[in-house]
Amino acid sequence: MTDTLFPTTVIGSLPRPVWVRELILARKNGQISEEETDRLLDPAIESVLRLQELAGLDELTDGEWRRESYVKVFADRVRGFEPDLNPSGGLPYPAVVEQIEYHRPLVVDEIRYTRERTQRRIKATLPAPYIIGRRMWHTEYSKAAYPTREKLMADCVPILRKEIELIREAGAETVQLDEPWLSAMVDPNFREREGVGDVEYEMDLCVDLINQTLDGIKDISTGMHLCHAHFDRKHGTEGPYDIIMPALAKVQVGTISMEYTTPVAGGLASLARFPENVRLGLGCIDHCNRQVETPEAVISRVEEAMRYVDKERITLHPDCGFSPSVQNPMDLDEAYLKLKAMCQAAALLRSRYM
Repeated sequence: MTDTLFPTTVIGSLPRPVWVRELILARKNGQISEEETDRLLDPAIESVLRLQELAGLDELTDGEWRRESYVKVFADRVRGFEPDLNPSGGLPYPAVVEQIEYHRPLVVDEIRYTRERTQRRIKATLPAPYIIGRRMWHTEYSKAAYPTREKLMADCVPILRKEIELIREAGAETVQLDEPWLSAMVDPNFREREGVGDVEYEMDLCVDLINQTLDGIKDISTGMHLCHAHFDRKHGTEGPYDIIMPALAKVQVGTISMEYTTPVAGGLASLARFPENVRLGLGCIDHCNRQVETPEAVISRVEEAMRYVDKERITLHPDCGFSPSVQNPMDLDEAYLKLKAMCQAAALLRSRYM
């Protein structure tokens, strides 16, 4: 994808129709089998691939429509978790209660199904080790198995490495590790609320876990995604990214994707300190704003970013996934129109700067 100027992609999730959301929750509650759920979802996944192709995207996902959430997918496929024990971030999350064990592939089946149904690039998305530990370690339920969050995070690394090898073999061209917690730490209110005392330690830990997960991984493009987290069009944190830029300079990854269109990100000036050795995934569509951007508005944002980052290093995508969990109500038609405007902007930028 780096051969294309201003390539376009999605972060991962796309809004699910109500029936898909209800189906995923019915599967979770044991009201329908996983096999029957997949049978019903297969044609829906084909439709979301066609949606992305028609919008003009260079790189696709399956919309994460088979998952309850971008991070809970880890607990669904790895032994050692119990569902809905941890009230993390306002939604019930699983909690680790035993030593974790790789049970079956996390997203390989998603990739295989997608690979057979599109000729375009495919991105596989996985939660990063740090966010897994933060979301799914609980003081009461987890300490017997994992005395600290850090020990759980460390055990996530080999599992994710194994998964990345498998998704590469299944045909994915890109793997993206989702790590919203790192960017959320720019917000002092968030740090106080979550008990983050030594922010430097937490940032270094997060980055080190990313690097361990991706160390030596070859023949697949790598990326990480950061955002301010959102639910029902409201962000969970706010603040510019200046304090995390030194940490980002230590990340050994091909692309760092960041949320920049939303006002809570504080504008593009922090890109003055963006690392020079990686691509910038530029959030140029505000997924929380119902107003559909014009291609001209997207072009303006990209050209402002070009004051700090060379055009050859910029990838275009929305600020975040449109619906990282089934509980997050968003509009699919709106998402399509926003993606279409972004891809039209990319085409115009290529004609202007080729």
